[in-house]
Formats: sequence, C-alpha cells, structure tokens
Amino acid sequence: MDALTTVTGLPAVRDWPAPELRGTEFDPVLAELMAEGPVTRIRLPHGEGWAWLVTRLDDVKAVTNDPRFSRAAVMERDVTRLAPHFIPSKEAVGVQDPPHHNVLRRAVAPAFTSRGVERLRARAQQMLDELIEPLLAQGPPADLTERVLAPFPLAVVCEVMGVPEADRPRMHEWTVRILSSAEGAERSEEAKRAMCGYFAERLRAEPEGEDVTSLLAAAVARGEISESEAVGLALLIQIGGEAVTNNTGNMVYLLLTRPQLWDRLRAEPGLRPGAIDELLRYIPHRNSVGLSRIAMEDVTVAGTRIAAGDAVYVSYLAANRDPEVFPDPDTIDITRSPNPHVAFGHGPHYCVGGMLARLESELLIDTLLDRLPGLRLAVPEDELRWRPGALIRGPEGLPVTW
Repeated sequence: MDALTTVTGLPAVRDWPAPELRGTEFDPVLAELMAEGPVTRIRLPHGEGWAWLVTRLDDVKAVTNDPRFSRAAVMERDVTRLAPHFIPSKEAVGVQDPPHHNVLRRAVAPAFTSRGVERLRARAQQMLDELIEPLLAQGPPADLTERVLAPFPLAVVCEVMGVPEADRPRMHEWTVRILSSAEGAERSEEAKRAMCGYFAERLRAEPEGEDVTSLLAAAVARGEISESEAVGLALLIQIGGEAVTNNTGNMVYLLLTRPQLWDRLRAEPGLRPGAIDELLRYIPHRNSVGLSRIAMEDVTVAGTRIAAGDAVYVSYLAANRDPEVFPDPDTIDITRSPNPHVAFGHGPHYCVGGMLARLESELLIDTLLDRLPGLRLAVPEDELRWRPGALIRGPEGLPVTW
C-alpha cells in the first residue's frame, strides 16, 4: 500500500506545524501536499481532528462557490486550525452563509465599489505624500515599515471606516494583538473586545456620512442587520488594513532584493499594474490556511468523496502556484498574462476590501519608484526579521537608504 494512503483508502493525515518561515519562502509542507494530490488531509497545531485540504485553482474556486460548503457551521466545531484562538465572532461576515451574508456585504458595498474606491484615490495619495515628504526631508536611513508601510494603510482604512485621527494609534495596537498568535488567546480576545466596544459606541452615535461606520449605522437603523453583526463587520474591515502593510512590505522586499525588477519598473511604468498582480500571486501573504468550511452533504472534489460534516480548507497560496494555470509558478514574471490569481479570495467571501487594497499597493509602489528611485536595503538581507507568530506574514521592519 502507498505510504500516503491509509487502510481506508483515504490519504494519510499529514501534520502541518506551519513553522515560522523567512521572507517570502513558500511553505515546504504545503509544496509537498500539493505534490501528493489535489485533495489531501491535514492536522494543524490547534483544534481537534483533521481536515481536507484543496489546493488546485479550479477546485479551490469550485469549493468556495459551492453552497454545500458552509462557513457558519464552523462556529459549532473545534476544527483543527493554525491559531490557538478562534478570531471571528459568531456574527462576523466571514462566517455567514448566503443569503444573509449578501445582506451584510450590501450594507457596506457603496464604500468598496470601483467608484467608491476611486473617489478615495486623491485623498489616499495626499495621505501618502504627507508621510513621504518628512521622510525625504529627514534623509536616509529610515525604517520604511515604521515610517510608511504601517501608517499609510492604517490611515486609509481609518479614513474609510470614519475613525478619527486621534484614535488611530490604538486601532493599530488592537489590530496587531488580534492578528498575532504569539500574543496568546487572552490578549487577542481582550483587544478584540476593546475594538468591538469602540465600534459599538460609534454605531450608537448614529454617524451620518459615506464612511463604513455610517453605512453600518444606517443599515442597523433600517433593521437590515443587528448591531452585533455591524460591529463584527467593522472589526473585519478594520483589521484588514494590516494585511496591506504586510503585503506591500513583502512587495518592496522582493523588488529591493531583485534590483533588475526595480529598475525595469522605474523605466517602464506601464508594467506596474501587471507587476502588482504578479507580486500578489507570488507572495505567501499568510501562514498556513485561513477559515475552514464544513461539508453539509456528501460532495466529490477532484475525484475524492468528502463526507457530510467533514471540515475542508482551501489554500489560495497553493492555487496561486498551480502549474496547470501558472507556467513556471515559482518564478516572478511581471509580464505574466493572463494572471487569474486568487490573492483576495474567491466566491461570496472574496475580500470586501480587495479593490481598496490594490489601490493602496499601486499608490505605494508608484510613489516609491518615482520619488525614491535609488531606494535600497540599508542592512544585509539576512538581517531582516519577519513578524513572529503572525497569521499574516510580513517584515517587522525594512531599513532602507537612498
């Protein structure tokens, strides 16, 4: 019998410790699982039992679009998972199924349409320039993460949420604690309660405007969603800003350690939008996998029978390296076309702030290429450190000079 199958004919359960990885290194265990087959079985460091793992792009898209796989059902189970604590609250949009999931997303949709995001472009560029100007005035060296990559996405998401400038530092502090498995379950829950309490108070004040908090308050007033659902959605969008810090940190790291790419993008600005897509595809923007789903009935995926009640994970990271879709997937090809990556997810749970995150990445990369053309790392590459225990991977700091 094959060592990779059990006496039941199922794939053997593989322990996936999800170790701390350096830089943008692709998880070697995930690479092995991809090679073993399109559907395998895994056990993560926390929770109980095992779960299926789906890794091919077409299968990932099929599962995420299939209503027979439920996110809501996960809340009743202690599914094997990466984090010691379960981050979403029961009424969070990330663990809702359609049709109610659609109602929640519709409440904030006006802020995240292409028109809504484009309306923010000039203000976002202004906020970015306000960070770049003192950086240039002071001169090198500087920690790019501390000075630009962390405060810029925080300022943008707070602008979108309607969070006043005075409250932004504690928003950042709460977000870091919520998203870090190294902080421990108690401190993470404490930060989550604090952020939820903040948004509950803001919603009760019934703000009126075009920001997300105002849109949520109006939806609560109309009786479309509950206050706790509105708070859960506010929390999810607010902490999503941290992902942009880490993703852009990884993008800049990749460009600075591949000077030929940096120089080409400086010389050929028309290649930048495609390059951002390729970097989003390539970057392992998180460790391990995110939220699972539960099969509500027997379903066959890639020839494998998944029984009702089984937990299923999809890996967007693996899907973005599917060799059937992305030739030479481990190479950064900034001219890759087509590039149907799923860096922002797929299906009903596609990242609500995906267009906003992409806009921020565009502005950051454009501004750094045009205003700091000689940008380079100020320390040897092997001295860079990545965030320990972070669910979303990114550099702790990027010391640069120019």
